[in-house]
Amino acid sequence: MEAAEAISSPLGTITISNEVVAQIVARTAAESYGVVAMAPRAAIGKLLPERPTRGIAVKGTPEGLRIDLHVVVEYGLNLAEVGTTIRSRVAYEVTRLTGLRVAAVEVHIDDVRRSK
Repeated sequence: MEAAEAISSPLGTITISNEVVAQIVARTAAESYGVVAMAPRAAIGKLLPERPTRGIAVKGTPEGLRIDLHVVVEYGLNLAEVGTTIRSRVAYEVTRLTGLRVAAVEVHIDDVRRSK
């Protein structure tokens, strides 16, 4: 995966990969109220083995990081509120843990189901 962004100082450069950011997004989303699971981004993803960053795409842009995540939400909850909460928590945690600017967090609710 390509580097998300490099942070430079007089002592050197720190490069944070998109995979690291995706791991942060996955953990934050999984801890968010109402999230049952991450959803694959494409139909072929359902055939592949489960992995923590399934359904997450991170792209570095000049404006900051653009994060897309696909989730499954618990049935019976207000989908708009769950999506808003996920978006704000993910943006906050990525910025707090990496120091990188987040330009956008797109939350795609792909399914609803009862939690197990």
